[in-house]
Amino acid sequence: MSAGRVVGGRYELAALLGQGGMGQVWTAYDQRLDRRVAVKLLRPDVVAGASAADETRRRFVRECRVTAQVDHPGLVTVHDAGSDGDDLYLVMQHVEGADLADHLAEHEPYPWPWAVAVAAQLCAALSAVHAVPIVHRDLKPRNVMVRPDGTVTVLDLGVASVLDHDTTRLTRTGSPIGSPAYMAPEQAMGGAVGPYTDLYALGVLLHELLSGNVPFAGSTALGVLHRHLYEPPLPVRQVRPEVPEALEALVLRLLAKDPAHRPGSAQEVYEALAPLLPVRGTPAGHPLDPTRPFLRPHAPWPDRTATPPPVQAQPPVPRQAPDPRLAPAPPQPDVAGAVDEAKRLLGEGRITQAVDILGAILPAAADRHGEGSPVVRILRKQYAATLMDDGQYRRALPELRRLAEERAAEAGPADPQALAFRHDAALCLEQLGDGPAALAEYRAVLPYFESPYGTGDPARAAEIRRRVDQLLRLAAVAGRS
Repeated sequence: MSAGRVVGGRYELAALLGQGGMGQVWTAYDQRLDRRVAVKLLRPDVVAGASAADETRRRFVRECRVTAQVDHPGLVTVHDAGSDGDDLYLVMQHVEGADLADHLAEHEPYPWPWAVAVAAQLCAALSAVHAVPIVHRDLKPRNVMVRPDGTVTVLDLGVASVLDHDTTRLTRTGSPIGSPAYMAPEQAMGGAVGPYTDLYALGVLLHELLSGNVPFAGSTALGVLHRHLYEPPLPVRQVRPEVPEALEALVLRLLAKDPAHRPGSAQEVYEALAPLLPVRGTPAGHPLDPTRPFLRPHAPWPDRTATPPPVQAQPPVPRQAPDPRLAPAPPQPDVAGAVDEAKRLLGEGRITQAVDILGAILPAAADRHGEGSPVVRILRKQYAATLMDDGQYRRALPELRRLAEERAAEAGPADPQALAFRHDAALCLEQLGDGPAALAEYRAVLPYFESPYGTGDPARAAEIRRRVDQLLRLAAVAGRS
């Protein structure tokens, strides 16, 4: 499996996001619709064995069709599913943000109001899932994403039910299918599963958010499952005294060994959490704050157009510089190849993928050639133009301003290229709704384009005057309203 492979004749794999014994998850590009997606690849022969591979394929497609019908903002959207060679593939919405495991690690100790907000959002999603009825079967932090606006999204719905259709079956390593740390006793014993199974996993997840650890850990999967079956969980207030008593009591109910002693539904859990949720107010400004949807319901996303992380995996930075006599020289970035690939993609109308390639190669090109080199300048110019073509004006704006400043410093403020960059920056400001700043920038460059000394551009000057007039009319209308 490698980057560049096209799955299903349509989805080009870009960067490996994660892998396990049952499959891999990739960032990919939908070549037909020019958008980022996530592609999960599974090998039926590895999951179920060669004899059951065909049945697993049929179950996979059937389950994906069912889960694709579940419509809820807390669930990742399923775009497509099928088989490609020996692999089953599931194409999902590409979700920005951080998975809950990383979110917890970055904010330990996790504020208990955040844990309540996460759990409440998960209850809303689980209620929609259980109404189908579907049981997730593998709810855990790695299958939960916290998005930039603080909303929580559940991943892998339906996949676990295909992998776990025979809960008594062991893998080749002797462990049950699933995640032992979050597995309900009835699931571990091969009994009937239901919504109460997901509620137990929710209890484990809540315990982990509040205490920093799962309630039952061990050196082996079977040892962990034994503790799920026979040991009581540690009350979270023994670790975090500031946790409300009502929240601790709810966690203990969710972790009851007998499903009959757990809450009756995700709706019931939500109602128990509701009094602990924050009331409307101003968010504290933390990134990916899961209380934000309750503090400012349906508010616009903060910094949604900020530059996402490059889709190409980068090598980890070593803590100590390697001995140059022993370490091989790092591979040099293929800047020319990246530019050619971006041009090819632009020619095919695949702007989103071209943007990511140019954005990923820029830092490497700057390290190799220098920030002020002609190569980096051309690359940055192409990157800014491509961002504008893709409608990503907020990301294009700083690139254009930087280009304009560098060019003006070298060739003077009347340089045609510097003026062109400033004009495009004004266009970005206008598209972003910052009329006053756009108007100021247009007025600043207009005299240069109207210059009678051979440096003017009458056509561009006329176009700027039209835009200035339009912005003035809009400002007048806004002032009267």
